[in-house]
Amino acid sequence: QVQLAESGGGSVQPGGSLRLSCAASGPIPRYNHMAWYRQTPGKQRDLVARISFSGSIDYAESVKGRFTCSRDNAGNTLHLQMNNLKPEDTAVYYCFIDVYTTRWMVQDYWGQGTQVTVSS
Repeated sequence: QVQLAESGGGSVQPGGSLRLSCAASGPIPRYNHMAWYRQTPGKQRDLVARISFSGSIDYAESVKGRFTCSRDNAGNTLHLQMNNLKPEDTAVYYCFIDVYTTRWMVQDYWGQGTQVTVSS
């Protein structure tokens, strides 16, 4: 069973920085993407950034130039460096991975979420 363990959330003032980490454990022979999503109450969960197994990275327009998504050399720990945080970045941030269970099928896994609050 794949598990995702997130860390690094908290409270910060506008303009501040936080770094989120997500450690994936379990059988992960290959995955499609590791990603960060975020969600505020009453709204859908939105993609923040994702990195493919091959290393390509995509960002939501709202975080480009402020957030940096990376992973460690082993490939199973995901990071999100968040700089110049804004109040609208306040949300619960979720780690995500879709693991290939066969050549063509993937299984989605989610972390438990970590709260990020940006407020003066």
